[in-house]
Amino acid sequence: MGDYSKALELYEKSLKIKEKALPPNQPDLATSYNNIGAVYNYMGNYSKALEFYEKSHQILENVLPPNHPNLASSYNNIGLVYNNMGDYSGRPLMH
Repeated sequence: MGDYSKALELYEKSLKIKEKALPPNQPDLATSYNNIGAVYNYMGNYSKALEFYEKSHQILENVLPPNHPNLASSYNNIGLVYNNMGDYSGRPLMH
């Protein structure tokens, strides 16, 4: 529906609950961070999108094997943000 502020509000509520209930490297947290990153990306707030996509990615790197398809999707999401920013330098991810 394009109501990004409402989506962000609900994703953040969900994240707060998950952060209290789950250990910090739980993949469900990665999903929440990813969803919030996507909303910021759609809104054009690329620095916030990267912040949340990278939080998601860090969790996935810790819990998944290096060739897992979800890691590939995570790299893709981060690359999309850099593309949207017009940054084609291919610099490495921040950790």
